[in-house]
Amino acid sequence: MFTGIIEARGTIAQIKPEGEDLRMLITCASDYLKDVNLGDSVAVSGICLTVQNKAEQGFYADLSTETLGATSSGSWAENRAVNLEKALTPSKALGGHMVSGHVDGLGTLLERRQDARSWRLRFSAPDELAKYIARKGSITIDGISLTVNDVEGSHFGVNIIPHTMDQTTLGDLREGDKVNLEVDLIARYLERLLAARETS
Repeated sequence: MFTGIIEARGTIAQIKPEGEDLRMLITCASDYLKDVNLGDSVAVSGICLTVQNKAEQGFYADLSTETLGATSSGSWAENRAVNLEKALTPSKALGGHMVSGHVDGLGTLLERRQDARSWRLRFSAPDELAKYIARKGSITIDGISLTVNDVEGSHFGVNIIPHTMDQTTLGDLREGDKVNLEVDLIARYLERLLAARETS
């Protein structure tokens, strides 16, 4: 589990084919991974990846064909910046919301405009995910826990403060770019409970 509070920026330093899968080297500040061990989980732009090996300034992770097809990772190139968050521990503050690191689908940035010192970003979501997105609810975009400002059909908007824009990859996005979306877990479980009640 994760919180959606980004701790560091990393870089895709190497992409190497492994059969039909890919192995990626993600580099970051040398001290960021000091408490990370082999087999631990790290969210990379919202995708929960397993540390296969550690490097001097980063770690290697394997990405399956399922992950490559279901997330934006299939279009990543070397030198791309990514958001990093280590897995939630009992001592870690839950500053965002509960995030699984399992991407539900891809969204598209439709518009970005400055509003005073903040930025307004508008995205489209797949129709099957739109029903889980609610005004003032939580959504994860490329691993970042954000509050939904407004919803209109399959489109929704978020407000990005300067700190978030500077410390994450949101500042790199351009209109038309794809992002990883994870909807609120509570909405998912609530739908499942209601469906079970209707069939019982």
